[in-house]
Amino acid sequence: MQELESYLWGAATILRGLVEAGDYKQYVFPLLFYKRLSDVWDEEYGAALAETGDDDYARDTANDRFVIPERAHWNDVRTV
Repeated sequence: MQELESYLWGAATILRGLVEAGDYKQYVFPLLFYKRLSDVWDEEYGAALAETGDDDYARDTANDRFVIPERAHWNDVRTV
C-alpha cells in the first residue's frame, strides 16, 4: 500500500508541475459544488417524477431550488 501511495503521489507531483497543491482548491471546490447541484437536482426530479409520473411537473419541481439549463447538467458536460 505504501508503494502505491508513493507512486500516486509522484504521478500527481509530475502532473501538478510548478502549481502548489493548495491552489487546486480553486478548481476542485467549484467542481464539487457543481456536481452536488446536479445530484440534488436529480434527486428532486426523481422524487417528483416517481410521485406524479409527469415529466414537466418533475422538471419544474427540480428547478425550484436550482435551475440547471439544458445541456449544462454534470453528466452532459462530463461527456463533452
